[in-house]
Amino acid sequence: MQDMGKSIDIIIGGKVVGRVVGGSRVGEVAALLEGEQEVFVVYDRQAVWVAEAVGRAVAVRGSLALTVSEAAKSMDTVLSICRWLLESGASRKALVVAIGGGITTDMAGFAASIYKRGIRYANLPTTLLAQVDAAVGGKTGVNFDAYKNMLGVIVQPVFTFLCAEVLRTLPRRDFLSGAAELVKTFLIEDHDGHYARSVRLLAARDVPGCFPLAPGAPSSPSADTAERVPSTDSDQHVDEKEWQELVFAAAAVKAGVVGRDPFERGERRKLNLGHTFAHAIEHEARLRGDDITHGEAVAMGINLAARLSDGLGLAQGLAGRLMRDFAAAGLPVACPYPLETLAGAMGRDKKAEGGRVHFVLLRGVGDVVIIDLTVEEALRTLQGGAADKRL
Repeated sequence: MQDMGKSIDIIIGGKVVGRVVGGSRVGEVAALLEGEQEVFVVYDRQAVWVAEAVGRAVAVRGSLALTVSEAAKSMDTVLSICRWLLESGASRKALVVAIGGGITTDMAGFAASIYKRGIRYANLPTTLLAQVDAAVGGKTGVNFDAYKNMLGVIVQPVFTFLCAEVLRTLPRRDFLSGAAELVKTFLIEDHDGHYARSVRLLAARDVPGCFPLAPGAPSSPSADTAERVPSTDSDQHVDEKEWQELVFAAAAVKAGVVGRDPFERGERRKLNLGHTFAHAIEHEARLRGDDITHGEAVAMGINLAARLSDGLGLAQGLAGRLMRDFAAAGLPVACPYPLETLAGAMGRDKKAEGGRVHFVLLRGVGDVVIIDLTVEEALRTLQGGAADKRL
Protein backbone atom coordinates (compact mmCIF):
# COMPACT_ATOMS: atom_id res chain seq x y z
CA MET A 1 0.00 0.00 0.00
CA GLN A 2 2.49 2.58 -1.13
CA ASP A 3 -0.01 4.73 -3.01
CA MET A 4 -3.71 5.46 -3.25
CA GLY A 5 -4.16 2.88 -5.99
CA LYS A 6 -5.77 0.20 -3.83
CA SER A 7 -9.47 0.61 -3.26
CA ILE A 8 -12.32 -1.78 -2.53
CA ASP A 9 -15.94 -0.81 -3.01
CA ILE A 10 -18.42 -2.07 -0.44
CA ILE A 11 -21.47 -2.94 -2.52
CA ILE A 12 -24.81 -3.64 -0.88
CA GLY A 13 -27.91 -4.28 -2.95
CA GLY A 14 -26.06 -3.35 -6.13
CA LYS A 15 -25.11 0.08 -4.76
CA VAL A 16 -21.69 1.30 -3.68
CA VAL A 17 -22.18 2.40 -0.06
CA GLY A 18 -18.57 2.87 1.00
CA ARG A 19 -14.93 2.25 0.19
CA VAL A 20 -11.83 0.82 1.78
CA VAL A 21 -8.80 2.72 0.51
CA GLY A 22 -5.12 1.99 1.02
CA GLY A 23 -2.42 4.63 1.27
CA SER A 24 1.00 5.30 2.72
CA ARG A 25 0.78 8.80 4.27
CA VAL A 26 -1.81 10.49 6.45
CA GLY A 27 -1.93 13.56 4.21
CA GLU A 28 -3.32 11.46 1.37
CA VAL A 29 -6.69 11.57 3.13
CA ALA A 30 -7.09 15.05 1.58
CA ALA A 31 -8.01 13.42 -1.74
CA LEU A 32 -10.80 11.50 -0.04
CA LEU A 33 -12.15 14.66 1.65
CA GLU A 34 -12.03 16.90 -1.41
CA GLY A 35 -15.13 19.08 -1.62
CA GLU A 36 -16.23 18.48 1.98
CA GLN A 37 -17.24 21.74 3.67
CA GLU A 38 -17.92 20.48 7.21
CA VAL A 39 -15.28 18.08 8.46
CA PHE A 40 -15.32 17.32 12.18
CA VAL A 41 -12.58 15.14 13.64
CA VAL A 42 -13.04 12.87 16.66
CA TYR A 43 -9.75 11.30 17.74
CA ASP A 44 -8.04 9.24 20.40
CA ARG A 45 -5.65 11.43 22.41
CA GLN A 46 -2.90 8.90 21.74
CA ALA A 47 -3.30 9.55 18.01
CA VAL A 48 -2.93 13.33 18.31
CA TRP A 49 -0.13 13.49 15.72
CA VAL A 50 -2.45 11.83 13.18
CA ALA A 51 -5.25 14.29 13.93
CA GLU A 52 -2.80 17.17 13.56
CA ALA A 53 -1.58 15.79 10.23
CA VAL A 54 -5.17 15.58 8.97
CA GLY A 55 -5.72 19.17 10.16
CA ARG A 56 -2.75 20.31 8.08
CA ALA A 57 -4.00 18.46 5.01
CA VAL A 58 -7.65 19.62 5.02
CA ALA A 59 -9.79 22.38 6.48
CA VAL A 60 -11.34 21.05 9.69
CA ARG A 61 -14.28 22.77 11.38
CA GLY A 62 -13.53 21.25 14.78
CA SER A 63 -11.63 18.50 16.61
CA LEU A 64 -12.60 16.55 19.71
CA ALA A 65 -10.06 14.51 21.68
CA LEU A 66 -11.23 11.41 23.55
CA THR A 67 -9.58 9.52 26.38
CA VAL A 68 -10.24 6.02 25.14
CA SER A 69 -10.78 2.83 27.13
CA GLU A 70 -13.29 0.00 27.37
CA ALA A 71 -14.77 1.72 30.43
CA ALA A 72 -15.24 4.92 28.43
CA LYS A 73 -16.92 3.03 25.58
CA SER A 74 -20.38 4.03 26.76
CA MET A 75 -23.50 5.96 25.84
CA ASP A 76 -22.23 8.81 28.01
CA THR A 77 -19.27 9.27 25.66
CA VAL A 78 -21.45 8.96 22.56
CA LEU A 79 -23.80 11.63 23.91
CA SER A 80 -20.84 13.89 24.68
CA ILE A 81 -19.79 13.61 21.02
CA CYS A 82 -23.32 14.49 19.91
CA ARG A 83 -23.38 17.44 22.30
CA TRP A 84 -20.05 18.68 20.91
CA LEU A 85 -21.33 18.39 17.33
CA LEU A 86 -24.42 20.38 18.24
CA GLU A 87 -22.44 23.07 20.03
CA SER A 88 -20.03 23.23 17.08
CA GLY A 89 -22.85 23.90 14.65
CA ALA A 90 -22.58 20.66 12.69
CA SER A 91 -25.37 20.44 10.11
CA ARG A 92 -26.79 17.36 8.42
CA LYS A 93 -24.15 17.85 5.69
CA ALA A 94 -21.32 17.36 8.18
CA LEU A 95 -18.81 14.50 7.93
CA VAL A 96 -17.29 13.05 11.09
CA VAL A 97 -13.79 11.59 10.67
CA ALA A 98 -12.90 9.08 13.39
CA ILE A 99 -9.18 8.74 14.10
CA GLY A 100 -8.06 6.00 16.44
CA GLY A 101 -8.62 2.35 17.18
CA GLY A 102 -11.82 0.35 17.15
CA ILE A 103 -13.23 1.94 20.29
CA THR A 104 -12.92 5.39 18.74
CA THR A 105 -14.39 4.39 15.37
CA ASP A 106 -17.22 2.51 17.10
CA MET A 107 -18.19 5.49 19.27
CA ALA A 108 -17.73 8.22 16.67
CA GLY A 109 -19.63 6.20 14.07
CA PHE A 110 -22.46 5.55 16.53
CA ALA A 111 -22.65 9.24 17.45
CA ALA A 112 -22.75 10.24 13.77
CA SER A 113 -25.48 7.68 13.06
CA ILE A 114 -27.84 9.16 15.67
CA TYR A 115 -26.95 12.87 15.52
CA LYS A 116 -29.77 14.68 13.68
CA ARG A 117 -31.05 11.22 12.73
CA GLY A 118 -27.83 10.39 10.99
CA ILE A 119 -24.91 12.18 9.37
CA ARG A 120 -22.00 10.67 7.45
CA TYR A 121 -18.78 9.45 8.98
CA ALA A 122 -15.43 8.09 7.81
CA ASN A 123 -12.69 6.11 9.53
CA LEU A 124 -8.94 6.57 9.70
CA PRO A 125 -8.03 3.61 11.92
CA THR A 126 -4.67 3.87 13.68
CA THR A 127 -4.36 0.32 15.04
CA LEU A 128 -3.83 -2.95 13.24
CA LEU A 129 -6.93 -4.41 14.88
CA ALA A 130 -9.09 -1.56 13.61
CA GLN A 131 -7.60 -1.69 10.11
CA VAL A 132 -8.30 -5.38 9.60
CA ASP A 133 -11.57 -5.62 11.52
CA ALA A 134 -13.20 -3.01 13.76
CA ALA A 135 -13.19 -0.04 11.36
CA VAL A 136 -14.36 -2.03 8.32
CA GLY A 137 -17.96 -3.07 7.83
CA GLY A 138 -20.09 -0.41 9.50
CA LYS A 139 -20.61 -1.91 12.95
CA THR A 140 -20.75 0.78 15.62
CA GLY A 141 -21.63 0.58 19.26
CA VAL A 142 -20.80 0.79 22.95
CA ASN A 143 -20.67 -1.51 25.95
CA PHE A 144 -23.64 -1.72 28.30
CA ASP A 145 -23.70 -3.10 31.85
CA ALA A 146 -20.24 -4.66 31.28
CA TYR A 147 -21.45 -6.52 28.16
CA LYS A 148 -19.50 -5.95 24.97
CA ASN A 149 -21.07 -3.82 22.19
CA MET A 150 -24.63 -4.36 23.40
CA LEU A 151 -25.89 -1.03 22.01
CA GLY A 152 -25.20 0.10 18.48
CA VAL A 153 -26.18 0.20 14.83
CA ILE A 154 -24.74 -0.92 11.49
CA VAL A 155 -24.10 2.07 9.23
CA GLN A 156 -21.37 2.04 6.59
CA PRO A 157 -18.67 4.74 6.70
CA VAL A 158 -18.24 6.64 3.45
CA PHE A 159 -14.64 5.46 3.48
CA THR A 160 -12.10 3.69 5.65
CA PHE A 161 -8.55 4.81 4.97
CA LEU A 162 -5.93 2.14 5.71
CA CYS A 163 -2.80 4.22 6.16
CA ALA A 164 0.57 2.46 6.51
CA GLU A 165 2.18 5.43 8.26
CA VAL A 166 -0.01 5.28 11.36
CA LEU A 167 0.99 1.69 12.20
CA ARG A 168 4.59 2.70 12.76
CA THR A 169 3.92 3.88 16.30
CA LEU A 170 2.14 0.76 17.51
CA PRO A 171 3.49 -0.85 20.67
CA ARG A 172 4.23 -4.57 20.35
CA ARG A 173 1.22 -5.64 22.42
CA ASP A 174 -1.19 -3.57 20.32
CA PHE A 175 0.34 -4.99 17.15
CA LEU A 176 -0.16 -8.56 18.36
CA SER A 177 -3.72 -7.78 19.45
CA GLY A 178 -4.49 -6.74 15.88
CA ALA A 179 -2.57 -9.71 14.49
CA ALA A 180 -5.07 -12.02 16.22
CA GLU A 181 -7.91 -10.52 14.16
CA LEU A 182 -5.77 -10.67 11.02
CA VAL A 183 -5.09 -14.37 11.54
CA LYS A 184 -8.78 -14.92 12.35
CA THR A 185 -9.75 -13.44 8.98
CA PHE A 186 -7.49 -15.84 7.10
CA LEU A 187 -8.80 -18.80 9.09
CA ILE A 188 -12.20 -17.86 7.63
CA GLU A 189 -11.00 -17.27 4.05
CA ASP A 190 -7.48 -18.35 3.18
CA HIS A 191 -6.57 -16.97 -0.25
CA ASP A 192 -3.01 -17.45 -1.53
CA GLY A 193 -1.84 -18.98 1.74
CA HIS A 194 -2.34 -15.80 3.74
CA TYR A 195 -2.83 -17.68 7.01
CA ALA A 196 0.53 -19.47 6.84
CA ARG A 197 2.19 -16.28 5.60
CA SER A 198 0.88 -14.33 8.58
CA VAL A 199 2.04 -16.95 11.07
CA ARG A 200 5.45 -17.08 9.40
CA LEU A 201 5.91 -13.32 9.62
CA LEU A 202 4.81 -13.21 13.25
CA ALA A 203 7.10 -16.08 14.21
CA ALA A 204 10.09 -14.63 12.35
CA ARG A 205 10.81 -11.85 14.87
CA ASP A 206 11.16 -11.80 18.63
CA VAL A 207 9.37 -8.42 18.56
CA PRO A 208 6.87 -8.42 15.70
CA GLY A 209 5.33 -5.09 14.85
CA CYS A 210 6.46 -1.57 15.67
CA PHE A 211 7.35 -0.24 12.25
CA PRO A 212 10.04 2.48 11.89
CA LEU A 213 8.98 5.73 13.53
CA ALA A 214 6.75 7.76 11.25
CA PRO A 215 7.73 11.27 10.18
CA GLY A 216 5.79 13.68 12.37
CA ALA A 217 5.15 11.10 15.07
CA PRO A 218 6.36 11.75 18.63
CA SER A 219 10.15 11.34 18.64
CA SER A 220 10.73 11.06 22.38
CA PRO A 221 8.73 9.56 25.22
CA SER A 222 6.55 11.74 27.41
CA ALA A 223 3.81 11.11 29.92
CA ASP A 224 1.24 11.06 27.12
CA THR A 225 3.17 9.37 24.32
CA ALA A 226 5.61 6.93 25.90
CA GLU A 227 3.43 3.92 25.14
CA ARG A 228 3.04 5.00 21.51
CA VAL A 229 6.75 5.30 20.69
CA PRO A 230 8.29 2.06 19.40
CA SER A 231 11.87 0.96 19.52
CA THR A 232 13.87 2.04 16.49
CA ASP A 233 16.11 -1.06 16.49
CA SER A 234 15.95 -2.18 12.85
CA ASP A 235 16.25 -5.84 13.86
CA GLN A 236 12.86 -5.55 15.52
CA HIS A 237 11.00 -4.36 12.43
CA VAL A 238 8.84 -6.58 10.28
CA ASP A 239 8.65 -6.07 6.53
CA GLU A 240 6.24 -3.15 6.25
CA LYS A 241 5.28 -3.74 2.63
CA GLU A 242 4.47 -7.40 3.16
CA TRP A 243 2.43 -6.62 6.25
CA GLN A 244 0.47 -3.93 4.47
CA GLU A 245 -0.37 -6.37 1.70
CA LEU A 246 -1.78 -8.70 4.34
CA VAL A 247 -3.69 -5.87 6.02
CA PHE A 248 -5.35 -4.95 2.76
CA ALA A 249 -6.07 -8.59 1.94
CA ALA A 250 -7.79 -9.04 5.33
CA ALA A 251 -9.83 -5.87 4.81
CA ALA A 252 -10.82 -7.14 1.36
CA VAL A 253 -12.10 -10.40 2.84
CA LYS A 254 -14.21 -8.53 5.38
CA ALA A 255 -15.49 -6.03 2.82
CA GLY A 256 -16.65 -8.87 0.59
CA VAL A 257 -18.47 -10.63 3.41
CA VAL A 258 -20.09 -7.38 4.55
CA GLY A 259 -21.31 -6.62 1.04
CA ARG A 260 -22.96 -10.03 0.80
CA ASP A 261 -24.46 -9.92 4.33
CA PRO A 262 -24.46 -6.36 5.70
CA PHE A 263 -26.71 -6.99 8.71
CA GLU A 264 -25.31 -10.32 9.94
CA ARG A 265 -28.20 -12.53 8.95
CA GLY A 266 -26.00 -15.37 7.70
CA GLU A 267 -22.51 -15.36 6.21
CA ARG A 268 -21.29 -12.35 8.19
CA ARG A 269 -21.63 -14.38 11.38
CA LYS A 270 -18.49 -16.20 10.25
CA LEU A 271 -16.49 -13.08 11.12
CA ASN A 272 -17.31 -13.81 14.76
CA LEU A 273 -14.95 -16.80 14.84
CA GLY A 274 -13.72 -17.03 18.43
CA HIS A 275 -15.78 -14.04 19.54
CA THR A 276 -18.48 -15.80 21.58
CA PHE A 277 -15.72 -17.07 23.85
CA ALA A 278 -13.71 -13.85 23.53
CA HIS A 279 -16.51 -11.56 24.67
CA ALA A 280 -17.16 -13.82 27.65
CA ILE A 281 -13.44 -13.75 28.51
CA GLU A 282 -13.45 -9.94 28.27
CA HIS A 283 -16.54 -9.77 30.47
CA GLU A 284 -14.90 -11.92 33.12
CA ALA A 285 -11.70 -9.90 32.88
CA ARG A 286 -13.60 -6.66 33.48
CA LEU A 287 -15.33 -8.15 36.52
CA ARG A 288 -11.99 -9.25 37.96
CA GLY A 289 -10.09 -6.11 36.99
CA ASP A 290 -7.71 -8.09 34.76
CA ASP A 291 -5.93 -6.60 31.75
CA ILE A 292 -6.82 -8.59 28.63
CA THR A 293 -7.08 -6.88 25.25
CA HIS A 294 -9.76 -7.72 22.71
CA GLY A 295 -7.25 -9.32 20.36
CA GLU A 296 -5.79 -11.45 23.15
CA ALA A 297 -9.29 -12.63 24.06
CA VAL A 298 -9.99 -13.40 20.38
CA ALA A 299 -6.82 -15.52 20.17
CA MET A 300 -7.91 -17.49 23.24
CA GLY A 301 -11.44 -17.75 21.82
CA ILE A 302 -10.25 -19.12 18.50
CA ASN A 303 -8.32 -21.84 20.29
CA LEU A 304 -11.43 -22.74 22.29
CA ALA A 305 -13.44 -22.81 19.04
CA ALA A 306 -10.83 -25.14 17.52
CA ARG A 307 -11.04 -27.43 20.55
CA LEU A 308 -14.82 -27.45 20.28
CA SER A 309 -14.55 -28.21 16.56
CA ASP A 310 -12.29 -31.19 17.26
CA GLY A 311 -14.59 -32.34 20.07
CA LEU A 312 -17.62 -32.30 17.78
CA GLY A 313 -15.77 -34.21 15.07
CA LEU A 314 -15.78 -31.32 12.62
CA ALA A 315 -11.98 -31.34 12.49
CA GLN A 316 -9.16 -33.60 13.55
CA GLY A 317 -6.02 -32.28 15.20
CA LEU A 318 -6.81 -28.69 14.28
CA ALA A 319 -6.70 -27.46 17.86
CA GLY A 320 -3.15 -28.75 18.26
CA ARG A 321 -2.03 -27.10 15.04
CA LEU A 322 -3.52 -23.73 15.93
CA MET A 323 -2.09 -23.90 19.43
CA ARG A 324 1.40 -24.43 17.99
CA ASP A 325 0.92 -21.71 15.35
CA PHE A 326 -0.41 -19.15 17.81
CA ALA A 327 2.31 -19.87 20.36
CA ALA A 328 4.99 -19.45 17.68
CA ALA A 329 3.35 -16.19 16.59
CA GLY A 330 3.38 -14.80 20.12
CA LEU A 331 -0.41 -15.00 20.52
CA PRO A 332 -2.01 -16.30 23.73
CA VAL A 333 -3.65 -19.69 23.54
CA ALA A 334 -4.98 -20.62 26.99
CA CYS A 335 -8.07 -19.13 28.62
CA PRO A 336 -7.12 -18.00 32.16
CA TYR A 337 -10.58 -18.66 33.60
CA PRO A 338 -12.53 -21.84 34.35
CA LEU A 339 -14.89 -22.48 31.47
CA GLU A 340 -17.95 -22.58 33.70
CA THR A 341 -17.35 -18.94 34.67
CA LEU A 342 -17.88 -17.94 31.02
CA ALA A 343 -21.29 -19.58 30.71
CA GLY A 344 -23.44 -16.66 31.82
CA ALA A 345 -21.87 -14.13 29.46
CA MET A 346 -21.94 -16.61 26.57
CA GLY A 347 -25.65 -17.14 27.08
CA ARG A 348 -26.25 -13.40 26.83
CA ASP A 349 -24.09 -13.05 23.72
CA LYS A 350 -25.63 -11.09 20.84
CA LYS A 351 -25.41 -14.27 18.77
CA ALA A 352 -27.72 -16.18 21.12
CA GLU A 353 -31.23 -16.94 19.90
CA GLY A 354 -33.82 -19.20 21.47
CA GLY A 355 -31.42 -20.51 24.07
CA ARG A 356 -28.84 -21.50 21.46
CA VAL A 357 -25.72 -19.71 20.27
CA HIS A 358 -24.48 -19.46 16.68
CA PHE A 359 -21.00 -20.91 17.27
CA VAL A 360 -18.54 -20.30 14.43
CA LEU A 361 -16.45 -23.46 14.19
CA LEU A 362 -13.67 -24.77 11.99
CA ARG A 363 -13.41 -27.73 9.64
CA GLY A 364 -9.96 -26.55 8.60
CA VAL A 365 -7.96 -23.47 7.70
CA GLY A 366 -10.19 -21.35 5.44
CA ASP A 367 -13.21 -23.56 6.09
CA VAL A 368 -15.67 -22.45 8.79
CA VAL A 369 -19.21 -23.49 9.59
CA ILE A 370 -21.90 -22.13 11.90
CA ILE A 371 -23.34 -24.63 14.37
CA ASP A 372 -26.13 -23.81 16.82
CA LEU A 373 -25.48 -25.17 20.31
CA THR A 374 -26.59 -24.40 23.80
CA VAL A 375 -23.85 -23.06 26.04
CA GLU A 376 -24.16 -26.21 28.13
CA GLU A 377 -23.58 -28.45 25.08
CA ALA A 378 -20.52 -26.46 24.09
CA LEU A 379 -18.97 -26.47 27.56
CA ARG A 380 -19.71 -30.17 28.07
CA THR A 381 -17.87 -30.99 24.85
CA LEU A 382 -14.92 -28.78 25.77
CA GLN A 383 -14.73 -30.43 29.19
CA GLY A 384 -14.52 -33.86 27.63
CA GLY A 385 -18.18 -34.83 27.49
CA ALA A 386 -19.66 -36.72 24.58
CA ALA A 387 -20.25 -34.71 21.44
CA ASP A 388 -23.78 -34.45 20.12
CA LYS A 389 -23.91 -37.22 17.54
CA ARG A 390 -26.57 -35.36 15.57
CA LEU A 391 -24.00 -32.82 14.39
